[in-house]
Amino acid sequence: MDVTQTRDNSKIMDYTIPFNKPTLTGDEFAYISMAIKNDLHISGDGTYTRKCHAMLEQMLGVPKVLLTTSCTHALEMSAMLLNVQEGDEVIVPSFTFVSTVNAFVLRGARPVFADVRPDTLNMDETKLEALITPRTKAIVPVHYAGVACEMDAITEIASRHGVAVVEDNAHGLLAKYKGRYTGTFGALATQSFHETKNFTSGEGGALLVNDPALIERAEIIREKGTNRSRFFRGQVDKYTWVDVGSSYLPSDILAAFLFAQLENREAIQAKRALIWNRYHSGLEGWAAEFGVQLPTVPPHCEQAYHMFYILLPSLEVRTRLIAYLKHLGIQAVFHYLPLNTSDMGQSFGYKAGDCPVTEDVSDRLLRLPFYNSMTAEEQLRVIHALHAFRDWH
Repeated sequence: MDVTQTRDNSKIMDYTIPFNKPTLTGDEFAYISMAIKNDLHISGDGTYTRKCHAMLEQMLGVPKVLLTTSCTHALEMSAMLLNVQEGDEVIVPSFTFVSTVNAFVLRGARPVFADVRPDTLNMDETKLEALITPRTKAIVPVHYAGVACEMDAITEIASRHGVAVVEDNAHGLLAKYKGRYTGTFGALATQSFHETKNFTSGEGGALLVNDPALIERAEIIREKGTNRSRFFRGQVDKYTWVDVGSSYLPSDILAAFLFAQLENREAIQAKRALIWNRYHSGLEGWAAEFGVQLPTVPPHCEQAYHMFYILLPSLEVRTRLIAYLKHLGIQAVFHYLPLNTSDMGQSFGYKAGDCPVTEDVSDRLLRLPFYNSMTAEEQLRVIHALHAFRDWH
């Protein structure tokens, strides 16, 4: 779930160091070839889809993983599974991608926007309970930049009020909170395998079903509202329409690509940790000198090394720095705009000032180039460019 300029190839061509670069990490082409040659079909739930399901379930220790065509679709499935409907309320951070909220608005829910913490930029758990009403159906924490939200507090509040938790873990696969993987705290969680994520299939996602009572219905919703999965397991002699649903299965070709990436997860994460730490050590003194905030990772969190961002002193400085880096062939991009001040947010009655921390950090945040194949030389160019920037006023 990212908003960048990288989809516009004409803009990518202007940069010698792009913000993102999809990277091959192992046997992607070989597995795609095998999927085409060896299977009777290359549509959903083929050999490599099942391999990805098994690997993710084993890695994370969750009862059920279902690949989807996107993280957006996994969120939509979550809304269906929770029977979200007209009049319900869903609490989401204002600082997130539109999919986090759209999935529930599509079912008729009213979004309730939570502000974020100024350190991790995650949902501010200290302000959460005040947002809960008798109409609250779900709380949707987003683990921003692959750093965990304060899940002890969030799950305790949710449990006390009888409200479901759906983790938007698009940034956070393999991150941990107090030794436990993000994506394993809520009844449901969603993952993204978009090209900007640590592990990718170009476009793709997954639904993590942590509540066993939801597994069978999740399979039905994912299979167009039919009990087709039970049919293929031999549990029924024919399948039919039994519930609402849609077509959320990715092609097995995409799953083959993803499986190669997941197989190489340790190497990928080690490389991304190296890149993140090189940015941090190379910019720490510079940031302190010029009043720039670097990412915060609490000691009880193990991050996913998804991105590296900086918080600049003002919107004006950020605008000048983006232009300066572009002149040097370096693409750096901002991130989410506050949902409470968007056109849709205003249609629900929200306005500027409702989420002051979100509105402040949104103006000042800048994400630096970060991709699996980034070389030390490329990264040092970025670091040196920031050190050379002088237009602070």
